[in-house]
Amino acid sequence: MPSLKSLRTRINSVKSTRKITQAMKMVAASKLKRAQGQAEAARPYAERMERMLAALAASVAGSPEAPKLLVGTGAQKVHLLVVVSADRGLCGGFNSAISRFARARIRALENEGRTVKLFTIGRKGRDYLRREHARQIVGEVSFIGRKRIGFEDAAAVAERLTAMLEAGEFDVCTLLYNRFKSVIAQVPSAQPLIPASVPASGTEDPQALRAPYEYEPAEEEILASLLPRNLAIQIYRAMLESAAGEQGARMTAMDNATRNAGTMIARLTLNYNRQRQANITKELIEIISGAEAV
Repeated sequence: MPSLKSLRTRINSVKSTRKITQAMKMVAASKLKRAQGQAEAARPYAERMERMLAALAASVAGSPEAPKLLVGTGAQKVHLLVVVSADRGLCGGFNSAISRFARARIRALENEGRTVKLFTIGRKGRDYLRREHARQIVGEVSFIGRKRIGFEDAAAVAERLTAMLEAGEFDVCTLLYNRFKSVIAQVPSAQPLIPASVPASGTEDPQALRAPYEYEPAEEEILASLLPRNLAIQIYRAMLESAAGEQGARMTAMDNATRNAGTMIARLTLNYNRQRQANITKELIEIISGAEAV
């Protein structure tokens, strides 16, 4: 049986841990509201931009002059996976979920004979994937220590991806991230970036997909500005979704940790009281036995 001193020490240690988890839960809850608002506000614009680019890709499919950012290189050999994760831990299975999702995607592509490259956004995803796929990581970005992620950060990532595409380093680019669904649910999702995804038949109005676009001033000028911006917008949306999901997962994880700490404190306190009562009973027996012996 552990001594009373060791039990008191452990109870105090668990109480200190519970204070930390309670504070982290409150901080995550305060950050979640802002992060959730940003993620939900970014969705309509990003989704409408994605649909418009999908319609453009469908209308110029097969054209040799179509921009690479819109239709890709035409090949399917080299796939670049952009994996968005968090920079910090203590958020339950948030980071491991997207990392396992990425590993499953890598295995599926390699089984098809594709070459896979990785570009990680977030320290935790990079560390997880580095264990088995270190040679496949061709780029990484971390925002550790940053209080807020801005659109300029996503634009910088988009510029690097554009440069890699122009250099012929990949043919297809897919974005993997945790889509924020609710405080307790984040869904690992895959979004094609390059080439733009064309909606399946029946999901959009066929006339809308074939609708001609009139460009002013010129098609080249508009697409030269629109396509890099769309790439940055989709990456920024994924980063906001991931940030909101991270705070939701951390709040849930810290709430569970706080409740578990309370349960452990109650169990340790019960053991402490039992041990204390046993010690008192033992001392009384020794006193009574000594008195009877005299």
